[in-house]
Amino acid sequence: TMFLVGLSGGIASGKSTVVAILRELGCAVIDADVIAREVVQPHFKAYQQIVHYFGTEILLENGEINREALGNIIFSHPEKRQLLNSITHPEIQKEMLKQILKYFVLGYRFVILDIPLLFETNRLTKFMKYTVLVYCDPPTQLARLMKRNGLSQVEAEARIASQLPLDEKRKLASHVIDNSGDWESTRRQVLRLHARLEDSLDFLWARLAVGTVVAGLGGLAYLLLRHFIS
Repeated sequence: TMFLVGLSGGIASGKSTVVAILRELGCAVIDADVIAREVVQPHFKAYQQIVHYFGTEILLENGEINREALGNIIFSHPEKRQLLNSITHPEIQKEMLKQILKYFVLGYRFVILDIPLLFETNRLTKFMKYTVLVYCDPPTQLARLMKRNGLSQVEAEARIASQLPLDEKRKLASHVIDNSGDWESTRRQVLRLHARLEDSLDFLWARLAVGTVVAGLGGLAYLLLRHFIS
């Protein structure tokens, strides 16, 4: 049996800390951010489209995309952020599907999808048996972001405002890990979540096995992709 768990948070909420603990426990975690960096490498389809729409001024000397420069553009122009998402999301989803199939074949009971904008897009939540939010209170989030990125309060507030507030995401998640406190407190919450996931026998994706036998991996990936982007 296998099911999917969507994991999300907010900027500087401490999601990476939770992911590290889950990996330590042996969980299969697919990181959408890592995939997002891979699909915008030179010679990939998304890279070519990004350069076409945003111009060569966003490129580093070695030809790679300057993520900081591109980030400054999309944070101040919501319509350009939507354009970038429309370019990268389909390619990211294709790669995520490949990795999901890999873990399915390997016999994992569940796969955790680490998706920063899970609740903003709201397109993938219907495929998740559980959705997990890594939460911290707003003052803590602001202070952590300012310290981590060396930002002024105004700059940090602008970045936080570009995402759905954590208090709103909290209402949408089936599980919440409060990372406002210390590491031990967070770890205890992750251990409780892990125990619940291990005990779950829900089988949401039985159709994967049938699709693999009947259509092969290629046909299955195409079918699932249509569900994701429809």
